[in-house]
Amino acid sequence: MISPLKGVGLVARRELNTRLRARSFYLGTIVILVVLGGYLLLQATLIGNADKSTVGVTGQAIGIAQQLETASAQTGQEVHTTVVPEEEQGRAQVASGDLDALVSGNVADLRVYVKSELDPQLQAVLNGISRQEVLNAKLLEADQDPVQVMREVDSAHVNLIQLEPPDPGRGQRLAIGLITVFLLFFGIQTYGAFVAQGVVEEKASRVVEILLSTVRPWQLMLGKVLGLGLVGLVQIVILAAAGLAMAGATGVLTLSGVATSAAAWGVLWYVVGFFLYATVYAAAGSLVSRQEDAASVITPVTMVLTLGFVVGFNVLVQSPEGSTARVLSLIPLFSPILMPGRIAIGVAPGWEVGLALVLTVALGGVLTWVGSRVYRNAVLHTGSRLKLSAALRG
Repeated sequence: MISPLKGVGLVARRELNTRLRARSFYLGTIVILVVLGGYLLLQATLIGNADKSTVGVTGQAIGIAQQLETASAQTGQEVHTTVVPEEEQGRAQVASGDLDALVSGNVADLRVYVKSELDPQLQAVLNGISRQEVLNAKLLEADQDPVQVMREVDSAHVNLIQLEPPDPGRGQRLAIGLITVFLLFFGIQTYGAFVAQGVVEEKASRVVEILLSTVRPWQLMLGKVLGLGLVGLVQIVILAAAGLAMAGATGVLTLSGVATSAAAWGVLWYVVGFFLYATVYAAAGSLVSRQEDAASVITPVTMVLTLGFVVGFNVLVQSPEGSTARVLSLIPLFSPILMPGRIAIGVAPGWEVGLALVLTVALGGVLTWVGSRVYRNAVLHTGSRLKLSAALRG
């Protein structure tokens, strides 16, 4: 037998060389990058066009064109008006998508044509203009100065008291957190399953018998976990770096410091989470000898991981600082997925992060010991599926 460190290193290098040279690794990474790039370009386009509208004005409504642009600008919306000679022509332009809306009629009775829905902000502005003109007319009838009356009306306002200052980057923090959660779930679940599949392949081909003549079972398992974990880490780092670069280039991301910090925390939690699950995947794979049976033993592990992702993702969207998100992120089986998301959003205190790390590492150590025992007792077993209780007893 060779030394433990050398044995683990040999197995890890074998996995790295095999997986990193595989065409599937490159194709999978390229496909994900293309999808990510397309998504970021779409978001950049949507963000750029979110507050822009082109509105046609015709007839008496031409007189409110400048007022419409000014009032919209005060609400943070960019409205460009264009004069349309005929109402029918404007309706055709709305139907074709060239105009977002067409305004016609007199100011007291405006008609707005849209293809399906009118932007709520634009509708509020038009309603305000119409009501203002009606009010001015009524004030003149009552021999009142509309300007003086509106000056007095505008001076009345509520006093806003903010208990906490608003966070202008809240939306971006949430997006960064959710992306981090998804990448970690993808990496741990995908490469954890690769560990189980690799164990089954070696058993089915009897390669494991040759390998165990050189290294011990725990060295073989640890080397496989290390090797595949590094492959997954390489892919996640590539995706994170490319994603940050593309998000910055398209203008979707402005909080680069937050994103970089989230990426660093994501790497740490990936390492912790992968070891937590990968040894369990390896032990589960050692219980069967055929690829057809692999799904039956790894499904329970995948279901736990998926449950944490699905439930946690929705909780983070709704209330990342709530008690439910806090409790779930402290459960070691869910911490590697949820805690990095809460860290990115900025709602995880330091003591919670430290506690989650300690609990996750502790559980990982226990599962590694149990998993290595199961692997050692089951890896040379052939034939029908070995029961977990039998593998634990040896």
